[in-house]
Amino acid sequence: MINAIDETIYNLIFKLLSTPTTFIMTFISHLGSATILILICIILYILLKDKKMALIIMLNLAIVYLLNVIIKMIIARPRPDILRLVYETGYSFPSGHAMVATGFYGFLIYIANKKIKNKALRRCITILLTLLIFLIGISRIYLGVHYATDIIGAFMIGIIYLVIFINILKKNSIIAN
Repeated sequence: MINAIDETIYNLIFKLLSTPTTFIMTFISHLGSATILILICIILYILLKDKKMALIIMLNLAIVYLLNVIIKMIIARPRPDILRLVYETGYSFPSGHAMVATGFYGFLIYIANKKIKNKALRRCITILLTLLIFLIGISRIYLGVHYATDIIGAFMIGIIYLVIFINILKKNSIIAN
């Protein structure tokens, strides 16, 4: 059944194959890369008045990244043997880009909904970051470096992680309820 899901979704996404789409998907994929996420953390640290929150955002990124590495080593699923449009090494499950994007951008959504008073701006940030998380996952399938089930699993693990992370912060009064 897993193979059927992977093959069906890959075949649907692969129909989009074109040079412009590949450019767009590569760009979107980079928005889930370690380099970009670390850069975002540095920018947030510089821009945010609340340095404690900036450090919590950095801690969140570090934890979700390390969790992904550990799970990849335990599962050790090989990457797809299909047309790869970018070069990647390491194991396939769960997708690091999708899982880390879910944990990182998902936490930014949570913070935005807690801190931003303007309802329209909150809604806009939530929609844009949710769409970005989804597109990062799709881009990894399109680029041929992950199975669809790697992405689905990454989203699920990322959401579970995010709920636990936020609840630990609330329970320890690190962030307000």
